[in-house]
Amino acid sequence: MEQGKHRKPPEYGAHQAPAHYEGGDGCLTAVIRVPVRIVVLLVVLPVRMVWDALVVTARAAERVLFRPLGRALAWLFGILWRYVCVPLGHALFWLARAVFVWPWAALWRYVVVPVVRYGIVLPLQWAYAHLLTPLGHGLRWLYREALVPALRRLGSALKWLLTVLLVLPVVLLWRYVLVPVGLAVAWLVRYLVVIPLVWVYRTVLTPLGHGIAWTLELVIQGIEAFFRGIGIALRWLVVVLLVTPVVWVYRRVLTPVGREIAAALGIAWRVAGYLSRAVGRALAWLARNLIAAPVRWAYRTVCVPVGHFVRDAFLAPAGRALRAAGRTARRTLRTARETVRRARRDAWRALVGAPAEPEPGEPGSPLARTLGSATTVPSVAPGPEFAPLPEKSAQQG
Repeated sequence: MEQGKHRKPPEYGAHQAPAHYEGGDGCLTAVIRVPVRIVVLLVVLPVRMVWDALVVTARAAERVLFRPLGRALAWLFGILWRYVCVPLGHALFWLARAVFVWPWAALWRYVVVPVVRYGIVLPLQWAYAHLLTPLGHGLRWLYREALVPALRRLGSALKWLLTVLLVLPVVLLWRYVLVPVGLAVAWLVRYLVVIPLVWVYRTVLTPLGHGIAWTLELVIQGIEAFFRGIGIALRWLVVVLLVTPVVWVYRRVLTPVGREIAAALGIAWRVAGYLSRAVGRALAWLARNLIAAPVRWAYRTVCVPVGHFVRDAFLAPAGRALRAAGRTARRTLRTARETVRRARRDAWRALVGAPAEPEPGEPGSPLARTLGSATTVPSVAPGPEFAPLPEKSAQQG
């Protein structure tokens, strides 16, 4: 199947010789590859068909079932949240405030704060201002004016006494007794102990230590050379007997086998996808021609005419009759409401009395005519165009 993948050997001139020849896959690999891929295809094809069937089923279930179910649940949760949870939350919040917040706030504002302010804070302020402050000032004056000078004089006396009784004798003893004795002891130790020890260390111990160190260094170098040789030999044995065969098996056996299996799985998966798609299209064609087409023909040729006949013969007259009955019922209800309203108004007038009607010439009379109005009521005398004169002016004229 992949014979074209063999590499073409490079062309060399007459004076050039190939350093090494990189050949492609051999004929044995090409012969084994085809049965392997056929076997892998036979194994992968049912898995791919089951996978495609599951994918199609999941998509159809998601479109037909899960989307409407999700929308219905979202709508239901929205209604539940808006009309149940939110009012219940407001009620619980108000109840919690009424039970836990308002009593404690009232207790704090009207009980704790006044008690603390008038029972603790104000007495403490008064005590601090009228008792503790004068007492503190008095103690401070006593400390500064009496206690500090007395302590200072006492300290001076104790200092002089300690200097005379302790410090001066110790200084004299150190200067005239201990220092000369210490210098003599140091001279004796230097010339009797230190100088002989230094001579012994330089002339005897140092050459002896150098010799011992050189001997130990030679011994250690010999041991290191011995173990280094053993390590080199063991490493060579491990490389030759273990690493080289493992690397050869990995490069020459496992890597080609894994590559061929991976390539066979990829090709088989794609070929199985093509076959599964072809089978799916065939099943879809059969379903469309054996189920969908007869159903569509029956819907168009049988259900649609029957539905139109039922609609025109039964549903449309029933709808018109229902609409007419609704209009009649609404008109009857409107008339009944108007009748009830008039009866209530008449009963109220009978109980309380009608409002007083204004005279024809008064401003609130509906029969009067104003200068700005041009309307008149038939069979009623029109009002005057000008205001009448007062009574006193009429008598004088």
